[in-house]
Amino acid sequence: MMKKLFLNLCLIVSAGLSAQEVGIRFGNVSGNNVAVDGVFSVGDWSRIHANASFGDGLGLDALWDFVDKPIGGEAFSWYAGVGPSMYAGNELFLLGASGEIGLEYHFNTVPFALGLDYRPTFWILEETEFEFGGFGLNVRYVF
Repeated sequence: MMKKLFLNLCLIVSAGLSAQEVGIRFGNVSGNNVAVDGVFSVGDWSRIHANASFGDGLGLDALWDFVDKPIGGEAFSWYAGVGPSMYAGNELFLLGASGEIGLEYHFNTVPFALGLDYRPTFWILEETEFEFGGFGLNVRYVF
């Protein structure tokens, strides 16, 4: 059931969006330490920042970054957003909402981006708690 839901969600999202950046996120990622990370543009000033993490379980995040503004020039920017987060593993299912704020640098000479972000999460289901952790380092290839 969960696999079918995840696959259908991936198909729907990929049909309407094309990834502009794909890479890896290191740090606290919905119960794991490493995730496949992607950024999908949804307009001139917003984007979807999604990732899937594997390890002790499956973690999924899909955050709408409604702020994506350059700082000083085109290469350095900051972003902020919010969206759903899910973790399933170790006989535990968590569903909640995460916030995100981060800094990002796009290299001019090579097609890579580096980002550092903070992502606190409020878990609503199966346990209700606020997780203050969530720092991550993003390394992505830019298409």
